[in-house]
Amino acid sequence: MGLIGQDVTVLGAGVAGLAAARALALRGAHVTVLEQADAVREVGAGLQISPNGAAVLRALGLGAALEAASTRAAAVELRDGPSGDLVTRLDVSGEPGGYHFAHRADLIALLLEGARAAGAEVRLLQQIEAIDLSGPRPLWRNAQGASAEARLLVGADGLKSRLRAALNGAETPFFTRQVAWRALIPEQPGAPAVAEVHMAPGRHLVSYPLRGGGLRNIVAVEERRTWVEEGWTLRDDTMDMKLAFAAFSPRVRGWLDQVEDVWLWGLFRHPVAARWFAVQEGGAAVILGDAAHPTLPFLAQGASMALEDAWVLAEALAGHDRLADGLGAYAARRAARCRRIVAAADTNARLYHLGGPLRAVAHLGLRLGGRLAPAAPLRRFDWLYRHDVTQGR
Repeated sequence: MGLIGQDVTVLGAGVAGLAAARALALRGAHVTVLEQADAVREVGAGLQISPNGAAVLRALGLGAALEAASTRAAAVELRDGPSGDLVTRLDVSGEPGGYHFAHRADLIALLLEGARAAGAEVRLLQQIEAIDLSGPRPLWRNAQGASAEARLLVGADGLKSRLRAALNGAETPFFTRQVAWRALIPEQPGAPAVAEVHMAPGRHLVSYPLRGGGLRNIVAVEERRTWVEEGWTLRDDTMDMKLAFAAFSPRVRGWLDQVEDVWLWGLFRHPVAARWFAVQEGGAAVILGDAAHPTLPFLAQGASMALEDAWVLAEALAGHDRLADGLGAYAARRAARCRRIVAAADTNARLYHLGGPLRAVAHLGLRLGGRLAPAAPLRRFDWLYRHDVTQGR
């Protein structure tokens, strides 16, 4: 179809939606983003952008903005939770493109500015209540009763995507029996740019500095049998988190003593979508980001996967005359890679929470490997972090 002059409607002004809006608009599309909130904002939280995601931001002309809004990571340290002892250290300072720690709100802000600068329009208070794919074009209806057809409807509407449901039907996610707390605390400026993973049987805690060391991001995960609502907006008592990690090192307990507000969410495993797009007589619909492949947070790939999707979608549509061919090329490039990333995140969750003899053996192996071949653990993930979709891969 090409994209020059084509009308595209994007649902959602998160990382996936805004990145797609800029990518599509830069290739000539007329893009309208529909956002349900009254302002484009993100609740306070940190995220990591690995080299594969940073490559997309640079290709979108946002490399300088990324450097200004983030902190380049120097290393990842795996530590024993109760003692605080170092298990192994992964030096990421020399990785091409760099690993970045960013406040989610800062990433959203630079993507919003980038989308608008490329010509995309963002409409607020557009809560989509229904999507109909039975006609000649995708039809959406909002909470105010307004409706419209779209030539191309792009679903970047997250975990509870209405467009995913329209494409794939109702699905029941699987509760992993894990919950996660997230919090921000003050930090001394200039704190080392290191992501620390403190591990113990049945739980682990990840922390790293944000905004030049002025803040510290904390994500703490505990295994439990009770169900917790899926989502990011459930407040919890800080004492619950402190008790869950009371046996951890003084360093971790010191962080948790500073927590004043904490959010809790249940971790659910969703399948990668079986159907990513639908082509109709006069239009089409497609999903990306969490709408297509929600992932557990144990590889920190949510933002980078969304950025990759946005680039590949725009490139595939611009490179094919027929809409069906472009969308087919997009899904073909993304589906298998996303399934592999989702599976790898599941594996990391199990490794962080090992107990008993397996834990001792695993930690010994990591310590020995860190001395004999310090780069080997990171090289195992070259398929992920050094993959660059902007080079046609």
